[in-house]
Amino acid sequence: MAEEKYTPPEVWEWDNQSGGKFTNINRPISGATHEKDLPRGKHPLQLYSLGTPNGMKVTVLLEELLALGHEGAEYDAFLINIGEGDQFGSGFVAVNPNSKIPALLDVSTNPVTRVFESGAIMVYLAEKFGELLPTEASARAECMSWLFWQMGSAPYLGGGFGHFYAYAPEKFEYPINRFAMEVKRQLDVLDKNLESRRYLCGDDYNISDIAVSTWYGTLVLKNLYNATKFLDVASYKNVTRWAKEIADRPAFKRGVRVNRAPSGPDDKAIIERHDSSDLD
Repeated sequence: MAEEKYTPPEVWEWDNQSGGKFTNINRPISGATHEKDLPRGKHPLQLYSLGTPNGMKVTVLLEELLALGHEGAEYDAFLINIGEGDQFGSGFVAVNPNSKIPALLDVSTNPVTRVFESGAIMVYLAEKFGELLPTEASARAECMSWLFWQMGSAPYLGGGFGHFYAYAPEKFEYPINRFAMEVKRQLDVLDKNLESRRYLCGDDYNISDIAVSTWYGTLVLKNLYNATKFLDVASYKNVTRWAKEIADRPAFKRGVRVNRAPSGPDDKAIIERHDSSDLD
């Protein structure tokens, strides 16, 4: 018997048991589901996050800023467990009405500054401390272009390919092929750009390298979504070379350990970070 084809209804209605890994937290409405205040630590910057590629962007940048000697970049990193719905607590929603990690409070300002969306947080911190974001107009534009390239491209990698390849309740050929093709096109864009450049923008490392590497570097080096072989990531040799160089940076190694549970006995990940010694 032929499988029944899906016909979209005239008006979509939410089926909260539609399946998939994240069916218990995905919903078509915004706002808080419960009252829960956010904790506050002792440092100027309060980060509420999770050690995903988006969360790692910010912790890596903060560790880079600390390595450059900026004491004002000291931070408390509190875990937001999205699987348990922490992002829908009233305190978190007050910082990020979009209920996505990461979210940042800068309590050194008056009034306190909230920043949400990982790219916005990176620009805010880079401008605040005058680091890792070029000031010359064309160099800054190049950096911002690659940063926003990542913000626009990664949803195809994560929400598109990653969802249908790794998390959907069933495997469907069309969406997997569609998003695999797009991810490979993105890898080719990066590979060709890095053929003649050490970093994304040239000779200097900046926030665009951090943002892109936590997604695409993780893909090629850490078997993200268990898709290394499927996507033939080893064929993108320039991306691999660039990703390895960034992954070897001491601040990068520290930042990617924050706000996640250890994956094994050799993984030195920490659930929360409240002092530099937590990573020593």
